[in-house]
Amino acid sequence: MFKLVNAAFAYLLAGVLSGLFYREFTKLNGFPEGQSTQLGLAHTHLLTLGFLVFLIVLLIERVFVISRSRTLYAWFLWLYHAGVVLTSAMLIWHGILTVLGRDASAMISGLAGLGHILITAGMIVFFVALRRAVPRGSAAAAPVAA
Repeated sequence: MFKLVNAAFAYLLAGVLSGLFYREFTKLNGFPEGQSTQLGLAHTHLLTLGFLVFLIVLLIERVFVISRSRTLYAWFLWLYHAGVVLTSAMLIWHGILTVLGRDASAMISGLAGLGHILITAGMIVFFVALRRAVPRGSAAAAPVAA
């Protein structure tokens, strides 16, 4: 479970730093305030898909111990982390190009799409592991010992 805490914290730091980078990079380059760029989306993607999701996964792990399905749990972590990192990296790259006034290539969009596919695959694997961990036929899970 401590790995989940570390992951949430790492995404919190990355999200905050990407927001700081967005603000300072656009100011430094004289980018018009209020004009749209992908840099701002990286900030929210990292905080929401990284920080918040891993705090929720931490709670679910605490209650249902989804990591008992070791293979599924490992696949979820790898797919999901790869997807969030790839998607966020492409948002940042595309945003930098926009601020610098350069055209983005279709490769950036393709890689961002691949990142979203990996996130989706990770969530599907997560729900398969969750369904295996949740007791069938009971209204509530058994209380967790402290």
